[in-house]
Amino acid sequence: MREVVNRKILLVEDNEDDIELTLRALKKVKIINEVIVARDGAEALDYIFCTGKYADNDINIFPAVVLLDLNLPKIDGMEVLKRIRADERTKLLPVVILTSSKEEQDIVNGYKSGCNSYIRKPVDFVQFTEAVRNLGLYWFILNEVPPGISA
Repeated sequence: MREVVNRKILLVEDNEDDIELTLRALKKVKIINEVIVARDGAEALDYIFCTGKYADNDINIFPAVVLLDLNLPKIDGMEVLKRIRADERTKLLPVVILTSSKEEQDIVNGYKSGCNSYIRKPVDFVQFTEAVRNLGLYWFILNEVPPGISA
């Protein structure tokens, strides 16, 4: 797999172990993109919409993909997704729900709310690394980004 650079990943995750696991898996499969970690839904929205501590960011530059957990403090992941889809500037931003939730209703609600993909986090690191490798291959090598979404 070739290394991909210059496209940021927004990881929205509050669990420190899952953050570390995801970062290790990305590194292991040579996805060396800068990863921005938002530890709750409010911080994720601040990053995407350049508010709060991210007010100095360029509003015209978005992450290449958002990896979004559902069970987040402050604003849950489903609400984050809905707000992303409700804004004209970000309605096409690729969002992958990456969660441990096994609730079928979460899958249905995720797709109804506009997620591009729904991935359950495997418990096993080897399985998780393979899932991240496939995720990186698809979103950073194969996927075409819609016009107006720059990274």
